[in-house]
Amino acid sequence: MPEEPRPAPENGSGPAERGKRGDTGARSVAGSNVGAMTTNGSDSAAKPPAKDPWDLPDVSGLTVGVLGGTGPQGRGLAYRFARAGQQVIIGSRAADRARGAAEELGHGVEGADNAECARRSDIVIVAVPWDGHAKTLESLRDELAGKLVIDCVNPLGFDKKGAYALKPEEGSAAEQAAALLPESRVTAAFHHLSAVLLQDETVEEIDTDVLVLGEARADTDLVQALAGRIPGMRGIFAGRLRNAHQVESLVANLISVNRRYKAHAGLRTTDV
Repeated sequence: MPEEPRPAPENGSGPAERGKRGDTGARSVAGSNVGAMTTNGSDSAAKPPAKDPWDLPDVSGLTVGVLGGTGPQGRGLAYRFARAGQQVIIGSRAADRARGAAEELGHGVEGADNAECARRSDIVIVAVPWDGHAKTLESLRDELAGKLVIDCVNPLGFDKKGAYALKPEEGSAAEQAAALLPESRVTAAFHHLSAVLLQDETVEEIDTDVLVLGEARADTDLVQALAGRIPGMRGIFAGRLRNAHQVESLVANLISVNRRYKAHAGLRTTDV
């Protein structure tokens, strides 16, 4: 966007925040009927407590690859994760271009062609332009097999009235990725982030929530944990991939917000 970057709010939440904003620790979601007896009066084993949604895995030792890492969004994500101490590899169709961008970013970021980036990474973020989305993923099917893939692509069109959502044949960019990568663990997240704020070195915290979608809880927990590595950011589970279209489409609305208010708007989910 053409507007000047603005500083992050001073009251933004830090990476250690868990549960509702302002809470100091994890929040139990176990129901009051845990441990209840069966209705026939016989003894039964107590039901295990519900899993704490904020009990997330440690992802600090995982390598994050960013396909499309030389573009604004991919470059911004690579910078933020590397700044948080994550090992990051940015991928591009041209290895030299990726290495040049990595050198500019610093913080130990490495550059490689897309295939090497995918092979060497534990988690791969897809941040390529929509018009190259399918072709890129088809070419990397083998390298991405078994990998946790995070699709953050927003299929959008633009005309004189502004941005509008496109509807892929598969339903969404994330569902297209899942169809093209049957042996990968495809999730969706990081759609609503400002590339301007991500790349602004003076912004200490990215004050926003990240909506995370996927089919397996183990995978979405990893993505939530990864989002939490960036100061100010939280990952919030938002459903399965069939719900990805409306999440991707919301970016068109945020672009309208940004244009009207000269802002870099994000999202916050209340009461969680």
